[in-house]
Amino acid sequence: MARPRSFDEKQVLNAVRDQFWDAGYAATSLEDLMRVSGLGKGSLYAAFGDKRQLFLRVLRSYTDDSHGHLREALAEAPRALDALRMLLEAPIDDSTGAGLRRGCLMANSTCELGNADPEVLDHAHRTYETSTALIGDCVARAQREGDLPAGADPIALARALLAAQQGLVFMSRTGLDTATLTATARSLAAQLLPDHSGD
Repeated sequence: MARPRSFDEKQVLNAVRDQFWDAGYAATSLEDLMRVSGLGKGSLYAAFGDKRQLFLRVLRSYTDDSHGHLREALAEAPRALDALRMLLEAPIDDSTGAGLRRGCLMANSTCELGNADPEVLDHAHRTYETSTALIGDCVARAQREGDLPAGADPIALARALLAAQQGLVFMSRTGLDTATLTATARSLAAQLLPDHSGD
């Protein structure tokens, strides 16, 4: 009879995720994964497979969590327009600056591996399509609430918002100061999400 696992799977995956997130895929060694997980090679591979399988597992878990947070954030705002504006300011809402320098694990992974690993590229495509659909639903809600023009294409605007948000995430990794990032986010919000409630 197989012995039950004596480790917390979520805790291990979170530790491994942080390692890949901070160092990238190529720069993360098996020794790094063993160190952060506290597991030996045999236990690590038996539970999660090889380095690539472990990375893909972490990436799927990360995007599932991200979509869960996005759903909640968009749904909880009293008005959809506020949620959409918050989407643009979320990447820079970090007093420590650590998250700014870290960027987005999905975006980082796409830049590093998208050309070399079709599975990562396919996952990135599906991730951004899901994000676009969630944001598009929020745009449609803002239209119903009278805060955005009824004739606008929700998906087209959602793609523009996602591109703007990801651009801010990328710019934050270059060390651009928070004040400049905040001003840029507000400028994007003013252009992409003008307030039509008084029209």
